[in-house]
Amino acid sequence: MATRRTAVSKSAKPDPSPLSRPVESGDIVEVVDTRFLQSLLGYNARRAALAVIEVFLQRMAPYGLRPVEFSVLSVILHNPGVTSRQLCTALNLLPPNLVGLIQDLQARGLISKHPHPHDGRAFGLHPTAQGKALMVQAEATAQTLEAEQLERLTPAQRKTLLQLLQKIYL
Repeated sequence: MATRRTAVSKSAKPDPSPLSRPVESGDIVEVVDTRFLQSLLGYNARRAALAVIEVFLQRMAPYGLRPVEFSVLSVILHNPGVTSRQLCTALNLLPPNLVGLIQDLQARGLISKHPHPHDGRAFGLHPTAQGKALMVQAEATAQTLEAEQLERLTPAQRKTLLQLLQKIYL
């Protein structure tokens, strides 16, 4: 951390706030102080997400999947017959955003829509054979990526990290 040298009278109490210190034109920052940012959940969550998402995008490119498509297909794969409404709730998506995504996945032959057995207004979403095959490979790739990204953590730490993150958004 860079130190500033300013004259302080012996009777005055030093103010630890960096905003109270005068800026000197000759200040040189040798080490950037990010302690405040590192104390914030949002900052840490975003930094961790950025570290993972960059590699995720590269690894999913051969499958033609972006993160939201991967998530939607994974939910459909593990919940055949799930409705669009259920998908929106599970993944915190807005319905208008999901409509085009579902159409694109259908056009690619990855999912199909079938009338819902209990709700005549809804359709159940099902993975096609092509969608299943794609997602089995994509999910295996995602698991490998996760293992690589979390290799500095013990299994217990990984479990705790996921549990704590889920407490925030579930």
